[in-house]
Amino acid sequence: MRHLFEAALARRTRLRAPGTDMFRLIDGEGDGLPGLELEDFAGRWLLSTRDRRPPAQLLAWLEDQQRPVYWKRLDQQQKESPTPLFGPRQNEPFTAGESGLQFEISFQSGYSQGIFLDQRDNRAELRSRLSPGDTLLNTFAYTGAFSVFAASAGATATTLDLAQPYLDWAKRNFQLNGIDPAEHYFCKGDTFHWLARFAKQGRRFTGIVLDPPTFSRDKDGKVFRVEKDYGRLLELALACLTPGGFLLSSTNCRTLSPRMFERQLREVAPRTVQTRHAPMPADFTAEPYLKSIWLET
Repeated sequence: MRHLFEAALARRTRLRAPGTDMFRLIDGEGDGLPGLELEDFAGRWLLSTRDRRPPAQLLAWLEDQQRPVYWKRLDQQQKESPTPLFGPRQNEPFTAGESGLQFEISFQSGYSQGIFLDQRDNRAELRSRLSPGDTLLNTFAYTGAFSVFAASAGATATTLDLAQPYLDWAKRNFQLNGIDPAEHYFCKGDTFHWLARFAKQGRRFTGIVLDPPTFSRDKDGKVFRVEKDYGRLLELALACLTPGGFLLSSTNCRTLSPRMFERQLREVAPRTVQTRHAPMPADFTAEPYLKSIWLET
């Protein structure tokens, strides 16, 4: 089994680039290691397993690497922070880089560590699409990584999330990159509510990011399921898009095929809207669970 670990790392050597030190090093079945995922955050490794403890051979190999290693169980019922396995404890947030930008990472913050690596290529493309004077609406923004990329291109970002701690985290990410959060907008609350409000106000955006959770429930108990309700979300978002603008629609819902996802979008998007599927980053070698479609008006 050790040779599989080494081979997975060797395959990713060519993917490393200056300014980026966050990668997926092992991606389950894509590397012949089903149920195992290993990610590198600036030299700190995060091991994730599904429905089992890490195998002894893997633990021995990880201990030999002489670096901080944490373990997270991918459990949808009990979403806990990773636990330390080897190396110095990471009790405080630290910074890691992507495409020359810096982001705050934490192994103490719960189930997610501050950035989703599977969106790396989409963030880079979003930055290439924006220019000074453009505007971005980043919904379900989490810690605002898309917003930071937009701001780094000179665009004005509106970062929208339901949780104030994540909005505060997003502001710290702005500051890590020498960007003044006061020059951008941060909105707390439900995305459906804010999209309707923006449309009523006549507020329009050059680009919009829609990457909702697969399942959520608002404060009134209303349920959102990607499989059924994404089209309704897109319809609201399109009303806030400038003519000639773009929209990134994403979902990591594993039960929704790319074809069914695009069908939902097509049911509400005007016929003139062009769509393009975006692949996952090259370090993600297993089943492409993340569906990403760029829409251009």
